[in-house]
Amino acid sequence: MAKVELRDLSILFGGFKAVDRVNLTVNDGEFVVYLGPSGCGKTTTLRAIAGLQGTTSGDILFDGTRVNDLAPSARNIAMVFQFVSLYPNLTIAENIVFPLKARGVAKADIARKLDWVTGIFKLGDDLRRHPSALPPGARQKVALARAVIRDPAVLLLDEPLSAIDEQFREEMRWELGHLQRELGVTTIYVTHDQREAMSLADRIVLMNQSRIVQVAEPARLFHEPASVFAAQFIGSPSMNLIDLVPVAGGLRLGDSPVVLTDSELPPGLRAHGPVRLGIRPRDLRLVSGPGHALAVDDTYSVGRERFFTFRIGEAILQGTDHRNASGPGNITLAPEGMNFFDAATGQRLGERITA
Repeated sequence: MAKVELRDLSILFGGFKAVDRVNLTVNDGEFVVYLGPSGCGKTTTLRAIAGLQGTTSGDILFDGTRVNDLAPSARNIAMVFQFVSLYPNLTIAENIVFPLKARGVAKADIARKLDWVTGIFKLGDDLRRHPSALPPGARQKVALARAVIRDPAVLLLDEPLSAIDEQFREEMRWELGHLQRELGVTTIYVTHDQREAMSLADRIVLMNQSRIVQVAEPARLFHEPASVFAAQFIGSPSMNLIDLVPVAGGLRLGDSPVVLTDSELPPGLRAHGPVRLGIRPRDLRLVSGPGHALAVDDTYSVGRERFFTFRIGEAILQGTDHRNASGPGNITLAPEGMNFFDAATGQRLGERITA
């Protein structure tokens, strides 16, 4: 296994910065997921780590050794792409061991490694079949087994589940996380699907416009986003954002009558300047008793979740509540769910309020 370091990594295509001064350390055995919108630079970064994409400036290091000038075959990496590429004329077993045969590994070692990887991926019943006989999820497992059998120092995965039907994707997501923990291989995974990132990653690297926005554990990224972009990209529905207006004794929520008093705000927040409140729908609650003076527009239920909407100015905001409050009810804002952002820069301010 290996520790991977990116130091001031930049990649330019003509005048376009595809990757802009990226710094990151992926620890030995860690599962790191690159997440972000299409075109943000995550796949380009992955290809550079693999040696499939040249760099403009900066360094890529494996265990402290610079690998920028090494060919992909010399980096001891394995890569699995979005669309599986298996040899249709070979059996599953032949596909899996193909990299070992190409390297001239002894037959006894090939047989031992095939037994090992077959047990891990539970492919024993499929070894004599051909790829066309397997469903997409199973073919992706074969591609993963073929990558892992090489004992790579780093496993690189480029949206490996996005081409799989939803019914197989959930199962494969669980299996992939379980397998990575069992194997302990350093893994870097690219996706635009936040559910994959949140369920698989030890840490998430959130990218936007060619730069890293935030690196954090999934729970921290969800509860303590570093910017408005992170707040709105993570979570479904995304975080509500409300402009705060200074008034006597506190900050008012837009043009509503609700005022967050000084005692409810982090110290020094009022003196900062224009501020926006961010609060996730799950932290807006319906209560049958007294609440904040916000009128509920609409409510509907899906299973045990109750969704509701309300307005502040022209903005339509959303909340979700697992409680069974009867009637439209009143809205309360959970103090522990409040986040504050600089309205000009979008960057996070101060500390979260604790209940």
